[in-house]
Amino acid sequence: MRPVVAEPVTTDRLVLLPLAVAHAAELAGVLADPELHTFIGGVPARPDELRSRYRRLVAGSPDPQVDWLNWALQLTGRDHLTDPVRTTGTDRPSGTDRPTGTDRPAGPGRLVGTVQATVSRAAPDAVAEIAWVVGTAWQRQGIATEAARGLVDWLRQQGVGRIVAHVHPDHRASASVATAAGLVPTDHRQDGEVRWVLPDGTRTG
Repeated sequence: MRPVVAEPVTTDRLVLLPLAVAHAAELAGVLADPELHTFIGGVPARPDELRSRYRRLVAGSPDPQVDWLNWALQLTGRDHLTDPVRTTGTDRPSGTDRPTGTDRPAGPGRLVGTVQATVSRAAPDAVAEIAWVVGTAWQRQGIATEAARGLVDWLRQQGVGRIVAHVHPDHRASASVATAAGLVPTDHRQDGEVRWVLPDGTRTG
């Protein structure tokens, strides 16, 4: 299978923009709430740390059979969102009801989170592991669900045969996003997380 290269993906309210180092400054504020790291680990990154991380991601995987694909989620002007302080019933981790210091009107052009896919092309049937994160101020509006669905559909269009995600068993919000994107849980565990898979032939649109 040929390498998979990130390209812009458009959904109803979002554009998934291929990640750039320049996105770090804004995304550092969007992802600054420590509650976002409850299930994924780590702590919020400073802008300089995020720039360094994004440089590595943009440079790509050192394994020629693995593609690192990353996008920033940008709001469009279509049916844009409501007050970010009241920000999917399925997107927000528990305990993140407070706004962050980055709350601003949810107008078009704002970056509100990220999605990623790591595609392994070593096997005959390529597999992509996906993940998503949306800033606290823009949750409870279906953004993660919309982004995950758009990403899954785009990956299937690229010929990726298998799509998986790993979700902490206590992260009900992320499990709801995985369900809405067409994935189903399995009995497999990896580092304490549940493996979710997209059944053959599933479409999310």
